[in-house]
Amino acid sequence: MQCSWKAVLLLALASIAIQYTAIRTFTAKSFHSCPIPNPVNCSLSQDTDAADRLCDESPTFSYNLSRKTHVLILATTRSGSSFVGQLFNQHFDVFYLFEPLYHVQYTLIPKLTQTKSTTDRRVMLGASRDLLRSLYDCDLYFLENYIKPQPVNHTTDRLFRRGASKALCSPPVCESLGGVDLHLEEGDCVKKCGTLNLTLATESCREHGHVAIKTVRVPEVSDLRALVEDPRLNLKVIQLVRDPRGILASRSETFRDTYRLWRIWDGTGRKPYNLDVTQLTTVCDDFWNSVSTGLNRPPWLKGKYMLLRYEDLARNPMKKTEEIYDFLGIPMDSNVERWIQNNTRGDRSSSKHKYGTVRNSAATAEKWRFRLSYEIVAFTQHACQQVLAQLGYKTASSEEELKNLSISLVEERDFLPFS
Repeated sequence: MQCSWKAVLLLALASIAIQYTAIRTFTAKSFHSCPIPNPVNCSLSQDTDAADRLCDESPTFSYNLSRKTHVLILATTRSGSSFVGQLFNQHFDVFYLFEPLYHVQYTLIPKLTQTKSTTDRRVMLGASRDLLRSLYDCDLYFLENYIKPQPVNHTTDRLFRRGASKALCSPPVCESLGGVDLHLEEGDCVKKCGTLNLTLATESCREHGHVAIKTVRVPEVSDLRALVEDPRLNLKVIQLVRDPRGILASRSETFRDTYRLWRIWDGTGRKPYNLDVTQLTTVCDDFWNSVSTGLNRPPWLKGKYMLLRYEDLARNPMKKTEEIYDFLGIPMDSNVERWIQNNTRGDRSSSKHKYGTVRNSAATAEKWRFRLSYEIVAFTQHACQQVLAQLGYKTASSEEELKNLSISLVEERDFLPFS
């Protein structure tokens, strides 16, 4: 039986519509190479099941135009993210940026950390995704939309924590330095390098093989889905988590004014009636939601997601770093190995500021046990019991148990990347 001209016309129109839809969604979805049923005798459903099976089994093609591996360290404040960022910052072929989303937050929503507005969250996330996409494309000029005062002739002295990025404190970006191997401490970078030329920074980014960005301003991995599925990017997400008890202890010490009521409770043994418990529960809720997404292994995260506990990295930094680079498919650099050896066995007192990364990593991971009162620990364990169990953090039933268990408060877990 021959196809009528109407059927042929309908097939042609359907084909055009499908191609148009694919073009419109090019930036949002990955492509599959799947066989198209041959409309012989108008029997479009003849091999549908077989075609679907073949389509499911065929690989997703990543249209990574730059052929770079893009890395996003997804974390929260005081979870060890600066430490993890250095594992990329030290790599000779990685262009690393420290918290570029700071500028989005403090330009669009200066008081975002004090508000629970859903609208603010959507605005922040939308602008953040746009900026991240541009930065992974080495378009650093896009940052100028958020830096205040706005850069003149593409130069600025207001980039947040510029000194935390080795690439921005080395030649050719830092023209005053002569040798490529010179390393500046973060505080010395601005003094010796002067203003940042975003044109030189863009060129440096393009010369590196990979781009890594660290942020504490994206709550959950699902907020990154549009970027993960973008066929122009080869984005891989490393979600860093830490025991919420350790995060609370570190924040109370670092952000003394913001966490003043927690310190009053810790010092007096009396819980303030106006304590802002969301400073703790928001962390646990975000961890729970984000990790649940990752561990459920949705297809869009396949090969793109790695869950990393700070405590595991602190106990065996070299081994975990090797696993990270293996997940990314990037050869590990000797500079990274040397940095780990020099920065995981030291005394924290040798660090120049509160965000320093020189420390005895294993001791730092468990120090919270001696900083928090057992009353606060018990409160945290109750408020965050779901995520503590999810991530394998043991609870202590007494102050004596808390002090004696040490690092064994962390269960042995092997969170294998979703491949």
